[in-house]
Amino acid sequence: MIKIYGMPTCPYCDYIYEQIKGREDEFEYINIGENIRNMSAFTRLRDKSPIFDNCKKIGDVGIPAFVFEDGRVSIDPKDAGLIEYGTADACSIEDHRSGRKGC
Repeated sequence: MIKIYGMPTCPYCDYIYEQIKGREDEFEYINIGENIRNMSAFTRLRDKSPIFDNCKKIGDVGIPAFVFEDGRVSIDPKDAGLIEYGTADACSIEDHRSGRKGC
């Protein structure tokens, strides 16, 4: 199972969340804004993994973040077989904001 750290107020995370609905056997979505335990787990991950170095450098949070069963960490949705928001295969920001299904 792939763990995904994210927040519903993040459009990139929201886009990923829409893709994993009904796929709870493959993905566990962890809302880091839901409680301090989730935020703390993400913060520990972010502090220890070099994957987040550039995110921290540019002031980005680094979500959505993916943790695979083997412990590998990624911030690239493609690694989890998902579509990244803003790519050619993704919906536009206008589609997303207007509530287009799947965006």
